[in-house]
Amino acid sequence: MRARRSSPSGKADVSLASQLRRSPPCTFLGQGFASMFSNRTSRKSISHPESGDPPTMAEGEGYRNPTEVQMSQLVLPCHTNHRGELSIGQLLKWIDTTACLSAERHAGCPCVTASMDDIYFDHTISVGQVVNIKAKVNRAFNSSMEVGIQVVSEDLCSEKQWSVCKALATFVAHRELSKVKLKQVIPLTEEEKTEHGVAAERRRMRLVYADTIKDLLTHCVIQDDLDKDCSNMVPAEKTRVESVELVLPPHANHQGNTFGGQIMAWMENVATIAASRLCHAHPTLKAIEMFHFRGPSQVGDRLVLKAIVNNAFKHSMEVGVCVEAYRQEAETQRRHINSAFMTFVVLDKDDQPQKLPWIRPQPGEGERRYREASARKKIRLDRKYLVSCKQAEVALSVPWDPSNQVYLSYYNVSSLKTLMAKDNWVLSVEISEVRLYILEEDFLSFHLEMVVNVDAAQVFQLLSDLRRRPEWDKHYRSVELVQQVDEDDAIYHVISPALSGNTKPQDFVILASRRKPCDNGDPYVIALRSVTLPTHHETPEYQRGETLCSGFCLWREGDQMTKVSYYNQATPGFLNYVTTNVSGLSSEFYNTFKACESFLLDNRNDLAPSLQTL
Repeated sequence: MRARRSSPSGKADVSLASQLRRSPPCTFLGQGFASMFSNRTSRKSISHPESGDPPTMAEGEGYRNPTEVQMSQLVLPCHTNHRGELSIGQLLKWIDTTACLSAERHAGCPCVTASMDDIYFDHTISVGQVVNIKAKVNRAFNSSMEVGIQVVSEDLCSEKQWSVCKALATFVAHRELSKVKLKQVIPLTEEEKTEHGVAAERRRMRLVYADTIKDLLTHCVIQDDLDKDCSNMVPAEKTRVESVELVLPPHANHQGNTFGGQIMAWMENVATIAASRLCHAHPTLKAIEMFHFRGPSQVGDRLVLKAIVNNAFKHSMEVGVCVEAYRQEAETQRRHINSAFMTFVVLDKDDQPQKLPWIRPQPGEGERRYREASARKKIRLDRKYLVSCKQAEVALSVPWDPSNQVYLSYYNVSSLKTLMAKDNWVLSVEISEVRLYILEEDFLSFHLEMVVNVDAAQVFQLLSDLRRRPEWDKHYRSVELVQQVDEDDAIYHVISPALSGNTKPQDFVILASRRKPCDNGDPYVIALRSVTLPTHHETPEYQRGETLCSGFCLWREGDQMTKVSYYNQATPGFLNYVTTNVSGLSSEFYNTFKACESFLLDNRNDLAPSLQTL
């Protein structure tokens, strides 16, 4: 029987977590954890805006994000499809308008849509209901910003509300005569801090998305079913749609640029027609893969919209849509404006997906699109498992392979940043400037903190290489680099001594994801979590342990000073190691963290050449 839950973060993060094992276990009451530290000092605080701005309350009545924009629309028959449900195209227009107003409120100048991340539609909206859309800027970069959008439908008669979808859009500030440098967003609430921290990781994912698809097709075998029975196949060419739209003043903003939401609505229209030609029914749009605007269009442009069913699975189909623009009929070169992939299903009278015909791709480009659709489906399933579901539903050790590499790395870093952003950490004890905080929610977590006289880039370089961990942490007996995934991610095999009461040493397979600061004020991040590899199965020699979320966040505190924060999230299976001594800093906690400080001080001068790249 596997000892899966012997360590929450496993003893891995072996080190600091395993030190809790030596004292008698404490008892927790109720569905969560009964508070053991209600009389301790809370680290919960309210951040304040930059100097010169009036302080703003981050919690309670009266607080509202300064970039927040709300739109409420009554769904009229002119907004609906044949089923009396709100057209997704119309909803996309409203979403884009609300998000743009939020972006412009922050930027103080006109903004244009650069992209819209994947959208999953959980609920339809009927005529007579109200659509409530809320948008706010999560984070600003140089001239672009991420805007978070929430859509809720409301029945005015029953007062019931349903979540329809969430979306993330990227807008670019545009000023004709000068270059735009956006002011930073100051997050105040726990939610805002979380979204602000994770936005940088999402931006990183967007930039590598195209490479992710290419790598998956290159290194993985995609089950594309090209050899299936051809008797019930529909040629892809039968689903092809081409339509042209003339951009008129009502379709554009005051600068003459076409509204992104209008283009998205036109794209949804031609995609629906293509899907209908395959199923000979009225399809329902369930998901949209990222809209990416490659260039602007203006009033007077002709937009050519092309759609085709790329692949049909058992109960869903992917439709690819692209938009090209030209100005005059005599033009031979068309500008690629946008592209997206939309997933449709056909629902029966009980709202259950029906079986669809197979698609027969055309040779060449058609087969490429066919295989890429299969790759995108696999990525969607990986992402849904790793990112969308509740953390309690995710296995501690997730299988690692090239297809889920980007999203597993994202989940690793975002989990640590989410834990870091929590407001209700409670200071348990402080000894010689080493502080221990406790957090009791669905999982019991602890956080150690100290300030060292070493530059943050040096600390980052020393701690991000787990092979050096045994030099200061006796709970790391040996560390082997299994795979250097890329510059920022690596997989290690860790051996640690046996826990008290066990005869076998423990081993862990750990994904270490490191991130440099995106902006001034951001921390360096080293996130750790367990993965499984086919080359490193469990063996009788070791007891396999696991870590769900642990790692380091490193802040510059001035010249040659760094605040080192270590986080570790426990799971219920680890409670037998959580002891009453956690509320008083045990000598093992303290000694290990001080050993880390000595290690950093002793080795800080050995890294000068390598630090030039940080």
